[in-house]
Amino acid sequence: MPALPEAAETPAPTDAPATEAADPAGDEGSDEESIDAVNTADAPPEAVSSTARAALPVLETGADWPAYGGSTEARRFSPLDQINTTNIGNLERVWTFNTGDLPTEAAEGQYSPENTPLKVGDDLFVCTPMGMIIAVDAATGLEEWRFDPEVSEDAIPYGATCRGVAYFETPGAAADELCANRILWGTLDARLIAVDAALGQPCADFGENGEVDLERGLGDTVPGWYAITSPPTIVRGVAVMGAQVKDGQAEDSPSGVVRGYDAVTGELAWAWDLGNPENRGAPAEGEVYTRGTPNMWTIAAADEELGLVYLPLGNSAVDYYGSNRSEAENEYATSLVAVDATTGEDVWHFQTVYNDVWDYDLGSQPSLVDFPTADGTVPALVLSSKQGDIFILDRATGEPLVPVEERPVPTDLGVEQDYLSPVQPFSTYHSLLMDDLEEKDMWGMTPLDQLWCRIQFRRANYAGVYTPPTADAHWIQYPGYNGGQDWGSMAVDTERGILIANYNDMPNFNRLLPREEADEMGVRPIFDPAYEPGGPEAGPQLGSPYAISVNAGWRLPFTGLLCTEPPYGGIRAIDLATGETLWDEPIGTARRNGPFGIPSMLPMKIGTPNNGGPVATAGGLIFIAAATDDLIRAIDIETGETVWEDALPGGGQTTPITYEVGGRQFVVIYPGGHHFMETPISDAVIAYALPE
Repeated sequence: MPALPEAAETPAPTDAPATEAADPAGDEGSDEESIDAVNTADAPPEAVSSTARAALPVLETGADWPAYGGSTEARRFSPLDQINTTNIGNLERVWTFNTGDLPTEAAEGQYSPENTPLKVGDDLFVCTPMGMIIAVDAATGLEEWRFDPEVSEDAIPYGATCRGVAYFETPGAAADELCANRILWGTLDARLIAVDAALGQPCADFGENGEVDLERGLGDTVPGWYAITSPPTIVRGVAVMGAQVKDGQAEDSPSGVVRGYDAVTGELAWAWDLGNPENRGAPAEGEVYTRGTPNMWTIAAADEELGLVYLPLGNSAVDYYGSNRSEAENEYATSLVAVDATTGEDVWHFQTVYNDVWDYDLGSQPSLVDFPTADGTVPALVLSSKQGDIFILDRATGEPLVPVEERPVPTDLGVEQDYLSPVQPFSTYHSLLMDDLEEKDMWGMTPLDQLWCRIQFRRANYAGVYTPPTADAHWIQYPGYNGGQDWGSMAVDTERGILIANYNDMPNFNRLLPREEADEMGVRPIFDPAYEPGGPEAGPQLGSPYAISVNAGWRLPFTGLLCTEPPYGGIRAIDLATGETLWDEPIGTARRNGPFGIPSMLPMKIGTPNNGGPVATAGGLIFIAAATDDLIRAIDIETGETVWEDALPGGGQTTPITYEVGGRQFVVIYPGGHHFMETPISDAVIAYALPE
């Protein structure tokens, strides 16, 4: 492996990200530099905090599961303990509800539901892949109402996905008033909708007959290019909305603007447009939000008391080329941005990758915790990343509570050596991933498989983490863009002081395609009339000199298996106070995996790729599916031992919830499957409980 450059010997790139720390290359003679704060705003939070909207009560987990992450603080922890390590063996399936939303022939191979329901009072609220909202009796699984926004199938982006909805109680509203309690969600065709939580009727006072058009101010777009796949986060009465902008299409993509809407009226409260920080409103007539900027496709978290909402941003519209990015994009891409929920002003931001050309956007929802320090607990947040680092930040200021080190990374490869940052931030608190890949890590079911993978390894460019993108040959990206940690996020057992993180441990095998070669291959953007969904698996990246070809997971061309040895995914318990690993186990068996896509039915624990998150409970259990073996399992949080499991009718690429109705604790999951993870599609919502 080529030697890494010394930080002092490598000049900082022209568009190096702004930071209050010393210049990344300035500490001569030192390979590592500790930074106390990364990319914090000049003004303290008090200077921009607004009291125009009073803090509202935070709806916590317990009998209910009122927000995607349990609450807007996103700990995915329940204080319920009726189901526990002593009786988990008695857990049984008590009802199944079928939504009826399954792919038509035209949408076959495009479903990835990823839905986590909400539970409030006696009702469960489910969002289907095409954005239908269904209210179900939380105790019996009987349907109460459904609302169909009638989304056209041509609006499906990568996949038909609705991760969740948001619940809001209108302050001061009479209990019998329509939409006193309401459900808000976004659709694949870019609408924000509000309906009454009890009846499913549109909230007439919200937008236009219950809808807000989220394409206003975007400019040119086509169906599938700009879609809402994640729920809004509601803080101080403002519904904060990001959007998924289809990756790798063009530099001139729709804006990544994040917007806040009044949760009662639907009026625009503010717009956080990276390219126009002087205007927190809608664009002037004839103008649009800044195109091609980093977007927030995942889920924000919020601190109601501070009035801050935390936005995990991706990178710019062209993921794997950066020389044409603006200074603001370089500073904010792949950052967690704390924004005043009332005004939309950014208070601080923390960047996890400098000059990101690896698609390492922040997919995980951060979790708010009280972090123990020598001076007492500090209100903090835990932020996990695709590259495996876990950061602990002061949630008011963005300052790291555990040091972050800037370490040298390779810059002597690739097509943009002048653009690459010579250093990247590394957390000293915890990293989910291990050592760099070596040739001996290449694997196969037969000697021929292994030989092929080793030949490819030797031919590829690889210099460890942050190996730059190359066009002369493939380069190995490790970890791949699926993580590390992705949208499934972490769980935090606040009673035991334990973080729970499931993760992927796989590379990608990529190559930049010169524009002429990409054109000859027929690589087309989504807005091109000649675009075909089943065309070449490459991102055109128009506006840059290169398209991008990504082999996610680095699959063998003949058997479809992966080139690196298992495990490909695991789940880990981490001591919150120290960052030390308590236990680490592979997650997922080989029962649904095998060569040529044929299930082996072997119960061996190999650790499969996984997407979806864990839920921890006071009963000492972790409930998680996520893996590609179509099982939901309960894990003892103290030991990592799987103590219960059940086979699901579809892939479990989602996060379960737990709640209580009538004194009985339930565990519910919507195992809808996933086209990208190649797991079976299902419309079943399944509830488990102990025998009555």
